[in-house]
Amino acid sequence: MSITKKQLFLLHFAGGNKYSYNFLQKSLVSDIEFIPIELPGRGERFREPLIKDKKEAIRDLFEQMSRKRNGAPFIIFGHSMGAILALSLAQLFEDHNDKPDYLVVSGNPGPLDGYKIPSRHNLDDDAFKASIAELGGVPNEIIENKDAFTFFSNIMRADFECIEKDQDLEKDITLQSSIYAIMGDQEALSDKIENWSRFTTAVFDYSIVEGNHFFIHNHSKTIGKIINYCFV
Repeated sequence: MSITKKQLFLLHFAGGNKYSYNFLQKSLVSDIEFIPIELPGRGERFREPLIKDKKEAIRDLFEQMSRKRNGAPFIIFGHSMGAILALSLAQLFEDHNDKPDYLVVSGNPGPLDGYKIPSRHNLDDDAFKASIAELGGVPNEIIENKDAFTFFSNIMRADFECIEKDQDLEKDITLQSSIYAIMGDQEALSDKIENWSRFTTAVFDYSIVEGNHFFIHNHSKTIGKIINYCFV
C-alpha cells in the first residue's frame, strides 16, 4: 500500500531554477516529497518566455503547485525572491481552503514598512554585474564569461523586475499558517528578521546563522532540521 507523503514545495531565488535546492534534499527525512518549482525561462522551462510581473509569477507557481498537491500536510520554502512569492502563495492556498502547515522563508526579512527594495533590473550592464557579484552565489565563470552572463543576466533582470515592482502587494497579508524565518548574520537586514511575525496569527520562530545572503549552501543540515521540525 502506497503512503501519501508530506510535501515540501521549494521556490527558487532570483536567477535560480528547480535544481537550485538539490543540495538540500539529502538533509530531509524520507517521508517528505521534495518538489522544487521553477518559473519559466530557465531549467526545464528555458524555452518559455520570462515573467516580469509578480502577479503573473504567483499565478504560474500556484497552478504548478496545485497540480502536484496530494492532500497531505505541506510546507512552502522560499529563499530571497522565493520568500516574497511564498508569502502570497501561502495566502492563495489558504483562500482555497488548503492551508500550508508552515511557511519557511530565508534570506529575506519580509516586506518592511517604509522600505523599498532598490531597483536593479534596469541598471546598465557594468552596474548590474557589480550588483550580482556583491550578492554572491554566482560562480565567477558565469560573471566573467560574456555569453554566459548575458543569458544569466536576462533571467536575473526579469526576476528582479518581478519583486521590485508592485512592492505593496503583500502589505495586507495575514496568514493562519505558521512562519519560520532564517537569515545569515552578514545580511544587511538580518536585524529585521522578526518583521515576519507581522504576517501570521499563528506560531512564529526564527534562526540567524553564520553567513552572507547565500548562507543556505553552508547550512543544509540546519535548514533540513528546521523543515523536518516544522512537519512534526
